[in-house]
Parts: sequence; structure tokens; C-alpha cells
Amino acid sequence: MEAALYSTRPPRITALESLRSEEGSDPFKILIGTILSARTRDESTTKIVHDLFLRFKNNKELAEANLDEIKQIIRSIGFYNVKAERIQDVSRIITKEYEGKVPESVEKLLQLPGVGRKTANCVLVYGFNKPAIPVDVHVHRISNRIGIVNTKIPEMTEIELTKATSRKDWTRINNTFVMYGQNICLPRHPRCDLCQLKNECNYYQEKIPESKIGQTNYSH
Repeated sequence: MEAALYSTRPPRITALESLRSEEGSDPFKILIGTILSARTRDESTTKIVHDLFLRFKNNKELAEANLDEIKQIIRSIGFYNVKAERIQDVSRIITKEYEGKVPESVEKLLQLPGVGRKTANCVLVYGFNKPAIPVDVHVHRISNRIGIVNTKIPEMTEIELTKATSRKDWTRINNTFVMYGQNICLPRHPRCDLCQLKNECNYYQEKIPESKIGQTNYSH
């Protein structure tokens, strides 16, 4: 999968991987960035998170910020009003209840406003480098297309992936699958000609007529 990503040109880097690289795996910034990334393109998320933390350096400053100013900074993303309130609520809770430190357990992370399993697992992986499998639309789609799992909802995909994969690989799964989903295994019109997994892919075998399988000259 990783070899195919670099078969034509350097792939687009994911927003969370970019944030981890730029911010030194700061768990708080990963948390806020993941909340903001919901239903938002990676390019927008990266810029907004950069602008937000250029203005507010940490959880305390964000907790004490003027809500309208937060909204103004993030207004280009979807649901910015709701997200502004959530990230400020999260900042206040972390400041007051956790002494400024993001909790390192899924259970405690899930108690924060606007934090679901995907966000909690993203914080573990990208913020703490702990083994977890954040399942977003890309991870869910690709793992089902390839046939690693056969699930209907992301929550079940996470459970099945933990059974089907080695724990030592969990920290790499989200970033690899998201990059693959953004560059190769697109939601619509996937680039099967570049995919080195197509011969084992259920989706490819079902969608491509049998007469064409093995006859098309694919480049890698």
C-alpha cells in the first residue's frame, strides 16, 4: 500500500500527520485539530489550526479567549459555531480538571464534549504514540473494499481491525489508510490502475468485468 502511494508523485500528507510534525505531537493541539477536522477538508483544517494556535498558544489561553474571536478564526470550516464552543469547553475542562494535561485514556477522552472514538483514538496515536486504530471514512471504506473486514459502521470496523492486525502496526494504520484514500482508493472513481492490492481487492474484482481483469496494462 505504501509503495503505491509513491508510484507516481509524492502523496498529499494528512492534516493530522502534518500537525504532529509541525507541533511536535502536542496532544492538546492534536485534540483540538481533530475536533475541528470533522467534515472539513484537510487543507482547510491545517490552515485553521495553524491560525488558531498562532493566536492562542495553549489550553489556558483558548479557555479564556473571547468566543467570538475563536469563531472568527475558524469561520471558514463547517459548523464553526458549534466547534468554537466545543473546543473552548474542552480547553476549560482540561485546564480546570486535568491541570492542563490531556488525558491519555479513551474512557476519559470520550467524556470530553465533541469527542467520539475516532477523535479519542487520534489523540492516542498522533498525540501520545499509543497503539489505537482511529477509524474515519477512509479507513472504513478501504478496509471493507479490500476485504479485511465486512462491516457496516466504523465502530465495528475498529473492533474487527484490532482482531485482524498486529498491535505493533496500529499507530500506522490510520495515516496510511487516509493517505491511500485521498490519493489512490478514492471514494468515487478509485485509481485502481495504480493500486498494487487490486488482485486481492473484493471491490476491484466485483466492479471490473472479468474480461478486463489481467488484460489491461497497468503502470506502477
